[in-house]
Amino acid sequence: MQAAVVVRSMLGISPSAYQHACETMGPENATVAVAAILERAGHINSAGGYLRDLRRRAARGEFSLGPMITMDLDEMLR
Repeated sequence: MQAAVVVRSMLGISPSAYQHACETMGPENATVAVAAILERAGHINSAGGYLRDLRRRAARGEFSLGPMITMDLDEMLR
């Protein structure tokens, strides 16, 4: 999870956005979400805003990492 802190700063995700994601999603899930954001960095305008949106969805029970991971795997296999 130390790598997530480095990647978070590279992507311009604020410490508070990452901390809130860790508190809401759990540190492991927040780390996976940051990794997925890194994979799509070229398609995401604001990595911090994207993570904050994922955190809000997770808080409402409307977010799961499964589809995000599956999409990344599908893209890797192409």
